[in-house]
Amino acid sequence: MRNQPARRVAILGGTRIPFCRSYTKYSSCSNLDMMSAVLRTLVNNFDLKGSKLDDVSLGAVIKHSRDWNFARESVLSSGLAAETPAFDLQRACGTSLSATILIASKISTGLMEVGIAGGSDTVSDIPIVYPDAYRALLLESASGRSLTQKIMPWLKLRPRHFKPQFPNVVEPRTKLSMGESMELTAKQWKISRENQDELALASHLNASRAYEEGFYDDLVVEYQGITRDNNIRPDTNPEQLAKLKPVFDRTKAGTMTAGNSTPLTDGASAVLLASEKWARQRGLPVLAFLTYAKVSAVDFVNKEGLLMAPAYAVSDMLKDAELSLQDFDFYEIHEAFAAQTLACLKAWESEEFCRNSLGREHALGSIDLKKLNTKGGSVAIGHPFAATGTRIVSSLAKLLHQTRTGRGLASVCTAGGMGVTAILESP
Repeated sequence: MRNQPARRVAILGGTRIPFCRSYTKYSSCSNLDMMSAVLRTLVNNFDLKGSKLDDVSLGAVIKHSRDWNFARESVLSSGLAAETPAFDLQRACGTSLSATILIASKISTGLMEVGIAGGSDTVSDIPIVYPDAYRALLLESASGRSLTQKIMPWLKLRPRHFKPQFPNVVEPRTKLSMGESMELTAKQWKISRENQDELALASHLNASRAYEEGFYDDLVVEYQGITRDNNIRPDTNPEQLAKLKPVFDRTKAGTMTAGNSTPLTDGASAVLLASEKWARQRGLPVLAFLTYAKVSAVDFVNKEGLLMAPAYAVSDMLKDAELSLQDFDFYEIHEAFAAQTLACLKAWESEEFCRNSLGREHALGSIDLKKLNTKGGSVAIGHPFAATGTRIVSSLAKLLHQTRTGRGLASVCTAGGMGVTAILESP
């Protein structure tokens, strides 16, 4: 550890591969494949081939046991010096934003000068396991010393042993999926189907426009012949969205559909962070500075909605920064579901919630929706769980660099009732 004044942390740039719906274009790609491709692009973009960086933090939410050293293996395939250390980190959907904050903290305190944060996820290459009873047979046979001892366990083999168990996103403590949990929150906050569809439509149109304008030209690299996110629907409209049936509450009371929720997605992203000194020595422009961050959690079992933690994290972060909710030029709020984003916005507008839950005298207030996810959000772009955070950081840093002045707020909700937030500021 080093005891010294905090330093500003520079975001030098980021990259990602196109995000694709699961079981489509990346069905034969692993997390390691995708993450390595992103790192190689970052290495080439910043002329880092053969360079030794101080540390790299990467993660994946759904990964095979073979990827127990995922970050390190990705680095060894990246073109960086083999002496570059790396470690895995996992905080559900907030994985890569948490990795960004951790790398930034080490730079800020002087423990290091430069590092990479990122994440990858694929549902197409999902790990499938078999029942514990089948595993017990395998282990019993493997530990047998004689041929008889090795064969005897297999006499107990039954068809039920071959029934696979697929990973799921059900919360162990509530037995509810993320969508089912969010449907309850949508009802609690009276989030209408129409408002959800409006936000989803804006997400698609903003993302499509950003691609047409070339915003993503230097942020998204071609991979497996794909050049842009394949979930974006530039031709969608309110009528098409309105026709979709609810998927989590199939009664007339349900409001959340496949059109206003994020699809299962495969993809990877990463961002390069450094001290100002390191960037200056290499003549690299600083796109933005990461200045504040906060992580919160809620008691989603007994008190609060599963995905409402960002409402708390943002409030606490604003107190640290002595800022108001309106002091931002851009808001990058992860759209796990359109309802989640709208619920947080409504919570910040509520005098009662801000007073009783956030400990504030007055409501945080509303934001200008024209500043929200201006280049598309997760509903349109997709959401590979561990990759969304650095996707947001890269886009937000570029936006601030383009305007040359301003401030941006990043927010990601996660499974387990947590929220990860950060503030970026232009140089």
